[in-house]
This record gives sequence, C-alpha cells and structure tokens, in this order.
Amino acid sequence: MDLVAVAPEATLGVENLTVRFGGVTALEDVSLDVRANEILGVIGPNGAGKTTLFNAVCGFIQPDAGTIRWRGGPVGRLAPHQLARRGISRTLQSVGLFPELTVLENVMVGAHRFRRTGLLGALLALPSSDRDERRLRERAMACLDELECADVAARKPTELPYGIAKRVALARALVGEPELLLVDEPAGGLGEEDIRNLASFLRRLCTRCSVMLVEHHMDLVMSVCDRIAVLDFGHVIACGTPTVVRDDARVLEAYLGREAGAEPTPRGAGHVAA
Repeated sequence: MDLVAVAPEATLGVENLTVRFGGVTALEDVSLDVRANEILGVIGPNGAGKTTLFNAVCGFIQPDAGTIRWRGGPVGRLAPHQLARRGISRTLQSVGLFPELTVLENVMVGAHRFRRTGLLGALLALPSSDRDERRLRERAMACLDELECADVAARKPTELPYGIAKRVALARALVGEPELLLVDEPAGGLGEEDIRNLASFLRRLCTRCSVMLVEHHMDLVMSVCDRIAVLDFGHVIACGTPTVVRDDARVLEAYLGREAGAEPTPRGAGHVAA
C-alpha cells in the first residue's frame, strides 16, 4: 500500500488506485488527496504514471481497483463531461484547442455546464437561447480578459503564439468555474517570463479552487505547490511540502537527481510510460 492517507477534509481522494493495460501496470495501489484551496504538485520521471492518474481522475480510463472520491463520496463510472458538471476540469499537455473555432468559441465550449437551453431551443432560435448565448459569451470574455488574452478572441488558435494558445486553453478549463482544476504540464514550451506569469496566476487561482498540477519544470513546482506527491514506477514514493520532498533521498534518486545530470535508472519491466 502506498504511503499517503486521504485527509477527511480532502475535496478529491484517491484511494489504493490500480490501473493496468493488459499485463502492464501503470499505477499500483496509489493513494493521495487534494485539499481545499491548495495546489498539489504531482511529479516523477517519464513513465511514472502521472498522466494515467489524471486520466483516471477525469474518467478517461477506468481503474482496475481502488476508489476515487469527490467531496467525500465515490465518483463511480462517470464520463468526463459529467465530471465537469460536478466541478472538475482539466487542461491537456498539448494545447488541445479546436482549430476551426475562434478563441472565444473555444472558451465558450468550456462553459457548457452553465447552458440553460437545449439543442431544440438553439435550432428554433428561441429568445431564451439568444440570452443563453450572450451569457456564455460574456462569461468567456471575462475569463479571457483575466488571462490577458481578450484581444485575440476573434482569432483562430492556429494564428496564436504558443504561449497565448496555452493561456486560451487554461481559460477554457477555468470558464466552467471548477472546484478542482487538473493542470497537465502548463509550462511546457513557455519562456521564462511566461512561466513567472503562470506561477503568479496559479497562486491567485488557488484562492477560489483547488489545483492538481503535473509539471516537469521544478522551479515552478517548488515555488507554487503547497504539497508535492512523487510518483515512480506507478507508486507514490514521497508526499509532503516542497522542502520535505526536495530533501527526500528517494526523490533525489528517482527524479531530481536525474534532472541534475545523473544517469537515469532503466525503467522496470511491466510498467508503461505515462
């Protein structure tokens, strides 16, 4: 059994989670939690199981064993869009925007949980549908403005610099006002100034929701996270404050030491990259 107990005040609790792909184990007996208004970092070398963990929490894959709890109750077998209605949202490693839609329309997609009229009302162009559309546009524009990219609302994602596209993707995840935001490698491909701005935004963000952050950029992780869970070979090998994790010998060997230039230990048979 992994070493993290789920706190009673946790908004998200992962208990003894195991995920296998055929005969290959991606996560084994993983337990961790995310508490209200905290940023929990999830780090580990490539193949540790970080993305698999995110996908299990979001309902993209079903675990073979274990329980995922949200606000104290088991999540069960819910589709990703049903989790969004419950207040869980995520970003992707890649930007993941719809290229045929404008920036504003992309962000409006993330606000679907607030839509009041159905497909029939939209097809019939009922007044209630028009009001609904205006509300969603206003909500999306406010979110773009918060992330300082409202000026590109009418553009297509393919026309944007990568750093701006990352902000738009974050806006799409935030416009639904999640209670828990899962952020998958947001610093990837960003320059130093963009990373500093991202760190500042994440710290402000945790005043209104909890954040679970997967990231390889260790300066960002150490500067914004309240706690850090370290995965290796599909297990949690350490969990605690940045100071505690930074000084943990298992972490230094499994992850931080490799980043500093140590030769990586060959990945074990029976585990998959994730």
